Amino acid sequence: MGHDEPPSDLVAALSARARQLGAAPALTFLADRDQGKATVSYAGLDARARAIAAALQNRGLQGCRALLLFEPGLDYVACFLGCVYGGVIAVPVYPPSPSRIERTLPRLLAIADDADADAILTTTAIQALSGFVEGTGSKIATIPWIAIDAIADDEARAWTRPAIGPQTTALLQYTSGSTSMPKGVILSHANLLSNLTSIQRAFAVDENSSGVIWLPPYHDMGLIGGILDSLFTGIHSTLMSPLAFLQKPIRWLQAISATRATISGGPNFAYDLCARKVRDDELATLDLSCWRLAFNGAETIRVDTMDRFAQRFAVCGFRKEAFYPCYGLAEATLLVTGNPPGRVPTTTTWSKKGLAADVARSPDGDEDAVVLVGCGEAAVDRVVTIVEPKTGRPCADRHIGEIWVQGPAVSEGYWNNPEGTQQSFRQKLHDGSGSYLRTGDLGFVDDGQLYVTGRQKDLIVLRGRNVFPQDIERTTENAHPAVRPGCVAAFAVEMNQEERLVVVAEVERRSGRERRTETRPADDRRSLPLHPGHEAQPEEPFSVTNTEDTLLTALAQEHQVDVGALVLIMPGTLPKTSSGKVQRHAARQAFLDGTLTLIGKENV
Repeated sequence: MGHDEPPSDLVAALSARARQLGAAPALTFLADRDQGKATVSYAGLDARARAIAAALQNRGLQGCRALLLFEPGLDYVACFLGCVYGGVIAVPVYPPSPSRIERTLPRLLAIADDADADAILTTTAIQALSGFVEGTGSKIATIPWIAIDAIADDEARAWTRPAIGPQTTALLQYTSGSTSMPKGVILSHANLLSNLTSIQRAFAVDENSSGVIWLPPYHDMGLIGGILDSLFTGIHSTLMSPLAFLQKPIRWLQAISATRATISGGPNFAYDLCARKVRDDELATLDLSCWRLAFNGAETIRVDTMDRFAQRFAVCGFRKEAFYPCYGLAEATLLVTGNPPGRVPTTTTWSKKGLAADVARSPDGDEDAVVLVGCGEAAVDRVVTIVEPKTGRPCADRHIGEIWVQGPAVSEGYWNNPEGTQQSFRQKLHDGSGSYLRTGDLGFVDDGQLYVTGRQKDLIVLRGRNVFPQDIERTTENAHPAVRPGCVAAFAVEMNQEERLVVVAEVERRSGRERRTETRPADDRRSLPLHPGHEAQPEEPFSVTNTEDTLLTALAQEHQVDVGALVLIMPGTLPKTSSGKVQRHAARQAFLDGTLTLIGKENV
């Protein structure tokens, strides 16, 4: 589904699709709680985008920055395209939750002030709630709010094509904030077109493809890899809100089954959630044989999660070769590496001791073995180089260093942040050559395959030994059934002038049998390194003291670490980004501030 001539900007690309496909369905949005759906055609979406663009141009907003404050849905997509068509720089933000305003409002205010926004685009319903920003001292309380659902369709007649080119900024994509405060990545039309073309090639998207996307539309994977790539390639995709998926994970799989979607995916935790939450009696209602490409990225990819998901849903027609492990980040627009689709994921066993010493080598035995998932080779027009971060020298294969990236999809930098831009972008090797993005991620290359081992900022160094927080978190999750999967943070703090390990974990108030039945399929007990004696009394309630003893023993046995502090907290209180990533830096700060919501010493 290629173009005769490559488009120079998103307006040219998307309007061409609208002319080509006309009344063909572009996007369908499934309402929460199974309350129906709405579909928009390519021509209808194009017309609505022109109307919104004309209204924004009439208000003098071309070249300005506008916050997009929407719940997930077709209004949000139309408004984003209206910004693109109107030459307005879109700044998508997650609307704050009224029930968690103290946790969600600060991010919105920080982005509004950092972006120096000129307007807020939203719906009439959200605009009616704008009082929550009064008295905050933020610029968001003084700039105009524009309800796009009040813009008449006939305003499209006044639209004029904006004076834009490949290097014009289209979007400020704010990072998730998993390792620092969110930063606005400047993405040009050229950046977006380059990455959208790469995704189309990497995913082998054609006229027979279709998608299902539940990912947050405010972040790169949901917005660029989901919505924009669907529109760019001219396929039909079904959208649903992240909350609908989180509340009832089977909805995602039901949407794939019902629409016969070929492409869908998400972070590792999404597959884990489905494998745990979908009941045995629900499997017979699903047909996943259509699912050709199940992308997996944005966080640590775990082989045991993929194995568990593939085994659980094999009866539904899911094939393990559908899995598509990949690596990307907002600073490179999105996709950086991936393998050709249709292959069983590349998994290789390495030495834990070797990885701790920054070298990938064969293990010395079963106790020294760890399996890592390959994230593929560099996409077309991308260069991935592993670099020793202190010297800037390229690393040899199988040596761990920082992942540096080159290519036309790499952003020019962070908005209004020259210091951060200088630290991360346009970096040169030790000999002065090249111009690279420093990702902050650690990894190595073996036989052309990229393996991601962690984040440089998150790396824990205990008595001269490298410890990856992901490994500590995985052991903690698996060591006791009361620990909530995907809800553990490991980090280091200074105690008595020494770096010590701290582990924070959410735990459930349930008995062992209840917890095990819900979260650990019976056919997967082989993957659970449980504390000796744990299986003997499954009906006993788990006390905090016993839980702590079990976790400390497992961590000592598995990693030979002495934990400085183990903190058990209430469910739903571990700091996470709006896209579901654990915020280790925020958890660390909460630990230091004494603001974690501790669970009592009663039974859990």
